[in-house]
Amino acid sequence: MKPETPRDLALRILTEQHSRAVYSADALNAFFESSPYLDERDKAFTTNLVQGVLRWRLRLDWIIEQFSDFSLKKVSPRVLNILRLALYQILFLDRVPDSAAVNEAVMQVKKRNGRHVVSYVNAVLRNVCRRNDQIFFPDRAKDPVLFLSVYYSYPEWIVNKWLRELGVDFTERLLAAGNRVPVTTIRANRLRLSRESLIRHLEEEGVRAQPTAHCPAGLFLEDLRGRVDLLQSFSKGFFQVQDQAAQICSFLLSPHPGDRVLDVCAGYGGKTTHLAELMGDIGLVIALDLNHRKLLALASSAARLGIQSINQVVADASRSLSFLFAPKFDLIMVDAPCSGLGVISRHPDAKWKKKEEDIPRLAEIQKKMLHAAFSVLRQGRRMLYITCTISREENEGVVEHFLASQNGAYLEDLRENAPEWAKVLIDANGFFRTFPHVHQMDGFFGALFVRR
Repeated sequence: MKPETPRDLALRILTEQHSRAVYSADALNAFFESSPYLDERDKAFTTNLVQGVLRWRLRLDWIIEQFSDFSLKKVSPRVLNILRLALYQILFLDRVPDSAAVNEAVMQVKKRNGRHVVSYVNAVLRNVCRRNDQIFFPDRAKDPVLFLSVYYSYPEWIVNKWLRELGVDFTERLLAAGNRVPVTTIRANRLRLSRESLIRHLEEEGVRAQPTAHCPAGLFLEDLRGRVDLLQSFSKGFFQVQDQAAQICSFLLSPHPGDRVLDVCAGYGGKTTHLAELMGDIGLVIALDLNHRKLLALASSAARLGIQSINQVVADASRSLSFLFAPKFDLIMVDAPCSGLGVISRHPDAKWKKKEEDIPRLAEIQKKMLHAAFSVLRQGRRMLYITCTISREENEGVVEHFLASQNGAYLEDLRENAPEWAKVLIDANGFFRTFPHVHQMDGFFGALFVRR
């Protein structure tokens, strides 16, 4: 059987995503594991194609419809994805000749479709190539929401939401930032080496690294070719892949050696391992999550990093936790499930998988988690609530509800307690807040509570 090309693999992933609730990153990893014949270059091209189509899907569909003789609703998902893949290469990839993109698309259609479909795909793509300068977008003056939605490729509900909460200019810059390919950011494991030593180790492996602008442990990787987890520095536990904003959260909670810490919704453990690292691996960090598979991956990461102070607990963080934990905690981090609107550049499929009605549902879960976690917090100690979204209902709205309904809780102004280097990221209300287009990192929100 002839191995699949990167274009064929990208088509299969996009088409299967249409009918399954699977995220592109998970689908890509699964396909790469089942396709050992692919080299790192092929994997990178496949990833570019999949993520690129997801990033620009709405704009691509808008353009295809201009050159189509009938509605795209009549086009099968597979054929539509063939058109999207080819059009993405034509419009966004300078190194791919237009003729190659068109010819590969035609060959893909021929495998399963008749002549009329082949002719349709060929005609649409060749017309786009010939009349590229005639592509038009919605009238910005008449319908600014539709224009921003199509031009930047976001569903209208996200555009409307951000326009209401953030204003026109801020929203447009935020939309543009969400379409940028994110740089790989890592956190030096300072239990094993300094950031400066890590830079030297990476240079020996042919990877340049630059210190991050804010976080004292972070590095941006440049000239990285291939997967980051194939580096020797990674296998030796010298670093963890983690965005700047996520790294900063652990510094805001500020754990010390000997503390008893609870990480609610620990997931794969980026923040969990960082908390343990900041404690010098002395004390106890409980990683709580409902997903057993994620906790197994967390345990593997902790072992690679040489961390032993983490214990994993499988539990639902939205239910009472007092029956699980008799001794209470000095510090708690609630990394609540959210709409993820602050990390769209890393997960472009979130644009299309999340719906407006998810926001109030998620906010209710977040409120339950805060109350459940607060019940196991010691008096006088701190709980940090964080999200990776840009949504008032899930951020300020949840904080206001919690303070109004939870006796004994008050909000601590992070401007007074954050490290000096982080204070520029604290807003006038004392919240930790980052935006991709302003701070060149993921969009995060954080609020620090104290039990009286």
